[in-house]
Amino acid sequence: MSSVEHLDDLISRLERAAEQLRSGECSPDAAATMVEDCAALATQAAAELEQLARAEAFAPAPGQDTLL
Repeated sequence: MSSVEHLDDLISRLERAAEQLRSGECSPDAAATMVEDCAALATQAAAELEQLARAEAFAPAPGQDTLL
């Protein structure tokens, strides 16, 4: 799975969790666990974004080739 695909998956999981939390159908304990899980997912997403940003920073600009 590429970094972009992994990031998309993390975003989808966070969105689903947000919907469940907004519904108000979770018990307080389940909601607390879900919030902790969301924090871990957000940390993973931040790491993926950082990795993508670093890869983009070192990629040559469009139309630019490396010197031989």
